[in-house]
Amino acid sequence: MNIYQKNLEVWDILIRIFHWSLVASFIIAYLTRTEKNEIHNYAGYMVLGLIIFRVVWGVWGSRHARFSNFVTSFSTVLRYVKSLFSKKPKRYVGHNPLGGWMVIAMLITLFMVSYSGIKLHGLQSVDEPVTFQLPSINPISSAYAKDDIEQYLIREPDEVGEDYWKELHILYTHLMLVLIALHLAGVLVSSVLYKENSVKAMWTGKKSNDK
Repeated sequence: MNIYQKNLEVWDILIRIFHWSLVASFIIAYLTRTEKNEIHNYAGYMVLGLIIFRVVWGVWGSRHARFSNFVTSFSTVLRYVKSLFSKKPKRYVGHNPLGGWMVIAMLITLFMVSYSGIKLHGLQSVDEPVTFQLPSINPISSAYAKDDIEQYLIREPDEVGEDYWKELHILYTHLMLVLIALHLAGVLVSSVLYKENSVKAMWTGKKSNDK
């Protein structure tokens, strides 16, 4: 395949739906990050569901969606970074080695954001009075959240609880914001170096090149 031909088929429809759904879900969750906000909770569950899909599709999905296509050794990453400072930086059709590891970092971080959020929600729901409300999705029960804190972390009950998971949730959320900034910077650099519109490619599934 000639990687410099125009209109390369790169991202399948499911990857594109996943990508923009994840963007929308994270933005909604971030903008509704107030306590006891059901929209925030549902957006968080959507993020978790999308992550699970991406892991499955990363194993059995299309060529450029599979982890085996873009998760490389760190020596390959270093060689790629060095090539960025040369006159002819190496080009990859799908994710480049650096971008591939960014995908992994973002998936892990988003999982931790979602998991800590679920644990926090479980703890906040323990002592709430029973009132009529619409069914709420909560895959991890409040009882499990309490037991897990005391048994897994092996700490005194008064040393860890809602504050612990809240701080963890905030920490990973801030880390995700940093990764998003680095991701956007990488997209910009890649678009300039290879004269391709990476954002448009994630909408159409195709990469174009005017070289």
